[in-house]
Amino acid sequence: MIEIKDLLIRFNDILLSEEVKKNSIINTLYQIIGIQIKPEDIKIKNNTVYLNIKPIYKNEILLKKDKIFLKLKESLGKKTPNNIV
Repeated sequence: MIEIKDLLIRFNDILLSEEVKKNSIINTLYQIIGIQIKPEDIKIKNNTVYLNIKPIYKNEILLKKDKIFLKLKESLGKKTPNNIV
């Protein structure tokens, strides 16, 4: 039988990985584009990053998408998101 503490440890690992991804995305976007995004403006679902930011910033991100993903792959490795919307 699985104990509750084992389940909580699994959920903690999942939550930490989401925080790490968000922080990496925030740092990468700041380094490449120079915009500061709050962690609550980022949502990751089905390996896609959804940003709740102004359209002008989204356009800048789409223009430099390749550079952003290269930087994210350096920091996240296999856990790199597939798309930014």
